[in-house]
Amino acid sequence: MSDALLHFAEELMSSWWIYLAVWGFATLDGFFPAIPSETLVVTAGVFAAATGEPNLYAVIAVSAIGAFVGDHVSYALGRGAGGRLLDRMKPGTKRHAAVLWARRALAERGGLVLVVARYVPGGRTAVTLTMGSVRYPLRSFTPFAALAAVSWGLYCTLVGYIGGKAFEDNPLKGVVLGIGLALAVTLVVELVRHRLRKAQPQVEREPDLIDR
Repeated sequence: MSDALLHFAEELMSSWWIYLAVWGFATLDGFFPAIPSETLVVTAGVFAAATGEPNLYAVIAVSAIGAFVGDHVSYALGRGAGGRLLDRMKPGTKRHAAVLWARRALAERGGLVLVVARYVPGGRTAVTLTMGSVRYPLRSFTPFAALAAVSWGLYCTLVGYIGGKAFEDNPLKGVVLGIGLALAVTLVVELVRHRLRKAQPQVEREPDLIDR
């Protein structure tokens, strides 16, 4: 079973379609966070290290471009909805809390919050939608979106590359290690954010962004 799965994965990763898939997943994840774009990018990084295909630099490029486009689609949706889409979110849910956090963080720290939100579960979509809904200037949004997209593409691909180098003879184990490393980084970010939130006064605390 594992041999058949490995063979299928190797065929997929050696096809030019993988670049289109990485781009598509990264784009959709910008405004539809249920898409597992990180997993696909990490997996591509693993096989880039273990088998040489797909091309490492191409994976970084297409994932970053996809993330950049997805963030702009989310921004446009927020701008077009004029805040109605966000306001319809049910109060008391964690999606609604994410929007409140995004609005407050945006007011305090500007576009830098977009870069940080790339690594916060549920945060990236809430921030980009909010930036659009409050008419955050596009000329300021675009450079921060580019920085966030490039850093995210590098991070996901290189995490996978590390896993692939550790298990060059067994890419599937490399995928497990790469995804585990990505989850560990996410957990550390969440723990740090939680401690910072606990240190704030109750009225100013940042809500939990993990969707219900």
